[in-house]
Amino acid sequence: MVNILLCGANGKMGHAVRAVASQQSEFVKIVAGFDVMDTTADDFPVYDSIEKVTEKIDCIIDFSHISMTDAIMDFAKANKIPAVICTTGLSKDQLSKMEFYSKETPIFFSANMSIGVNLLIDLVCKASKLLEDNFDIEIVEKHHNQKLDAPSGTALAIADAISDTVAYSPKYTFDRHSVRKKREREEIGIHAVRGGNIVGEHTVVFAGTDEVIEIKHQATSKTVFAVGAVRAAIFMKDKPAGMYNMTDLVKG
Repeated sequence: MVNILLCGANGKMGHAVRAVASQQSEFVKIVAGFDVMDTTADDFPVYDSIEKVTEKIDCIIDFSHISMTDAIMDFAKANKIPAVICTTGLSKDQLSKMEFYSKETPIFFSANMSIGVNLLIDLVCKASKLLEDNFDIEIVEKHHNQKLDAPSGTALAIADAISDTVAYSPKYTFDRHSVRKKREREEIGIHAVRGGNIVGEHTVVFAGTDEVIEIKHQATSKTVFAVGAVRAAIFMKDKPAGMYNMTDLVKG
């Protein structure tokens, strides 16, 4: 049994994790929550400060806000508790801090907790290697109108994975309207769409002279991310210090 501290317990993703955890009650149990809105859940307490948590915790799942991430990482490090960080839009300083803390504390971080998205990244890398000499690469991501960061962390993770795969050094282009010139071969265009209640959609376009190939992933509910987070929490129990990601989870 994995005892979970759920950060962001009263948010939309917090509710999604609750639902998934209740379906997997033989493996996991949410024993406490942390949220600035400290409305107590039906079966576990929710604290407005993570320092108030005294329950025995085997793993932290964080779906809160970037303003809370530092305190959560500090708590994980101080108590040597594995942490699954699912919050997006983290700063470079926060990512560096996470890497530094992982020398003493096991930390799982992925730009997207969907196993399907991580499969997409793997397929995109294979395609990029085969097509890099003759195809232009563009990334289009779509999300709901409440998402704060743009482009999405997942879109950037896809671009970074492509960059690590191809022989040249890609240049990320986020906006073309201000410069009137032809597209450069080394560009990876990254485009953000915000509207309605789109959960998440990522499409990688390989545009050649006579053909176009698209690899696409679409999430139709937040449950896919909650499932990935709960699986990661189970995976992280009793892991030694270090950085872990979805590739480690898939490999088992």
